[in-house]
Amino acid sequence: MAAKDLSALRVVVVASNANTRFGGEAILPVHYFRFLRARGADAHLVCHERNREDLAEQFPDEGDRLHFTADRRTSRALERLGGRLPRNVTAMTVWVLMGSLAAVDLRRTARRLVAEAPGRSVVHEPIPVSPRQPSLMSDVGAPVVVGPLNGGMSYPDGFTHDVRRSERLVRWALRQTSDVLNRLVDGKGRAAVVLVANQRTRRALPRTARRGRVVELAENGVDLTTFTARSAPPAGAPRFAFVGRLVDWKRVDLLLDALTRLPEHYRLDVVGTGPLAADLRRRAAEQGLAERVVFHGLLPQQRTAEVLAACDGLVLPSVYECGGAVVLEAMAVGLPVVATDWGGPADYVVHGETGLLVAPDSPERLTAGLAEGMRRLGEDRELGRRMGRAGRARVEARFDWQRKIDVVSDVYLDVTRA
Repeated sequence: MAAKDLSALRVVVVASNANTRFGGEAILPVHYFRFLRARGADAHLVCHERNREDLAEQFPDEGDRLHFTADRRTSRALERLGGRLPRNVTAMTVWVLMGSLAAVDLRRTARRLVAEAPGRSVVHEPIPVSPRQPSLMSDVGAPVVVGPLNGGMSYPDGFTHDVRRSERLVRWALRQTSDVLNRLVDGKGRAAVVLVANQRTRRALPRTARRGRVVELAENGVDLTTFTARSAPPAGAPRFAFVGRLVDWKRVDLLLDALTRLPEHYRLDVVGTGPLAADLRRRAAEQGLAERVVFHGLLPQQRTAEVLAACDGLVLPSVYECGGAVVLEAMAVGLPVVATDWGGPADYVVHGETGLLVAPDSPERLTAGLAEGMRRLGEDRELGRRMGRAGRARVEARFDWQRKIDVVSDVYLDVTRA
C-alpha cells in the first residue's frame, strides 16, 4: 500500500497520558504522533503536563508541536481520595473522573489548534481505549476519530470467584450508568468514526456510538525498528519472559507456581512494575526461586526487546487482557508465546503455529498448562524456532505500526473530505 500524502492535513492527537515510561495504552498516542510526523503530517500532540519530561526526551526537535495541560485543584483532591480507596475501585471511579476533568482542558487546546488550520484538521482521541468510558471530544471544529477502542471483557468462569466483591459492585454500577453518561456527553456517538479492535468491543459500545460509522482496526501494533527479528535463538538453559504490569489479573503468581513444576535449570525474566512487585519478589523467595527469577523492573522498549531476544518464549498468564501488545512485540522478535486462551492474546496467537494457548478453566489447570507449555518449548527448541518465525511473519503482515498508519490515514483523509 502506497503511503498517503498527509502534508496538507493537521492531525491533533489528544490523550491525557502520552508516555513511553508508563506502560500500557499511554504509548499509543506517542506512536501515532511519531509515525504521522514521519509521514509529513502537520501533527500535534495534546496531553497532560506529567508527560512533558518523557516527550521532550523522545521529540527534542518538536517542542512547538507538543501541548500540555496543567493539573486542576479538583484533580489533585480526587487523587488524594483515590489513595484511600482500594486500587480496583479507584481505577474505575476516581481515575475515570480525573480523566473526564482532564478531557475538558484537552478539548479546549484541540479547538484552538483546529481553529489555526480550518478545513484541513482532524482530531484523533486514541485513548482511553475503554469502549464505555464517555468521550468529551466533540464540537471541536473538525471531524473526530476515536480509538481503536478495546474492551467488553469479563473474567473467565474459572476465575470469577477471585474477583473482589468491591470490584464486582463497581463494574455492575458502571455498566448501569454508562449508557446514561454517554448520552449526556455523547462524544463517541457524535464522532465521525469510531475505531474498534474487534467485534467484542463493537458490542460493548454505547448505543449511540453503535449507530455511527464503526471501523475495525487492531488496537496494538509493533514498531519493527525497535522489535527486530533476532538473528539466532539463545543457547543454554531454557529461559522465559513475562512483560507487563504487576497487578492481580496478570496472574504472575501462577507463573511462579508453574516455574516450581519445572526443572531447576529453567529461568524466568520478569519485566515490569506495579503494586504487587514486592509481594511477587517475596513469593519467589519463599518458593525457592530467588536464583531462578530476575525482576528487572520497568525497562525502556529497546531494553525490553533485548531481554526478549535472550529468551526462549514469552509467557502471559493474564485472565483479563483486552489487548496484549507485548504478545505482538515478542512475536516480532521471533519468540513463541505461551498465553491464556482469553481476550486479546487469543486474538493474536495462533495455537500450535505461533504459540500455545492455555484454557483458563481454573487456577490449577492454568498453572499446569503454563508449565507444560514452557516444558514443551524448553525441550523442543526447533518447535520454538518454527513458531517464532511464523509469529514474526504474522506481525509483519498484520500488526506493523506502518500498516496501522496506512489504515488510519485513509480514515483521516476520508472524514476531512466529507
